[in-house]
Amino acid sequence: MGSKGTTSLGKMGGKGTHIRCRRCGRHSYHVRKKRCAACGFGEITKLRRYSWQNKKINRTRIV
Repeated sequence: MGSKGTTSLGKMGGKGTHIRCRRCGRHSYHVRKKRCAACGFGEITKLRRYSWQNKKINRTRIV
C-alpha cells in the first residue's frame, strides 16, 4: 500500500527538470521531453525563433 501520491512524488524532486542544451548552451533542455525550451533542439532542425526576439546561440546574437 502507499505506492503513489505525495510520498513517492516527493522523491522525484531535487534533480532538476532542465540541463544545458547542446545546441544553444542555455540551461533549458528538458530531460524528460528531450527538447530545448529556448532553441527547440531535439524536436525541430530549424531554430525556434520569433521576429520580436533577439535570439542568442552560445552568446552570439543571431540577426
